[in-house]
Amino acid sequence: MTKIISFSLVLASLLFIQCNSDKDKFLIAKDHVGRLNKFSIVDEFDNIYASDSIVKDTVFTNIGVRTQKIQVFEKGGKHLLSITPTTDSIQKVDIVRIFDPRFKTEKGVGLNSTFKDIRDKHEIKKIVTSMNNIIVFLKDSDAYFTIEKKELPANLQYSNTSIEAVQIPDNAKIKYIMVGWE
Repeated sequence: MTKIISFSLVLASLLFIQCNSDKDKFLIAKDHVGRLNKFSIVDEFDNIYASDSIVKDTVFTNIGVRTQKIQVFEKGGKHLLSITPTTDSIQKVDIVRIFDPRFKTEKGVGLNSTFKDIRDKHEIKKIVTSMNNIIVFLKDSDAYFTIEKKELPANLQYSNTSIEAVQIPDNAKIKYIMVGWE
């Protein structure tokens, strides 16, 4: 009887761990994005994403520097992440771009969220204006959000002046979520 109870407890523990790891698989937190963490090196990706597909693009420039983009796809073809490694001799993760809307910050903000969700759930560090987008950096996270200027009022869409949070409509959609570690 005790063997049955022990076996049941082990089985329940494994099930709990599996459910928890599925949740963590799509979590964007301070030092990790899903199963990838700030200290992961490129050579570990085959183990980290053993159940997924990895595509590595390598480019050789005129000065001989090698740059890689690493795409991670779920079995079945769904694009999860695009990873840009550092150019160090031991390559770690520099930038991660999120493609799958199941990825969310610890506070629940993901690709299907709006600027209101960002503002309500995170503290904004700064907003940077570029030619076609605005980038929203957070105080409490390494993640940052890109919103297209076409989501802004017409008088701000073609301007390169600084844009304040109060000028961004609540319903402005997120174009990209990226995480930068270097």
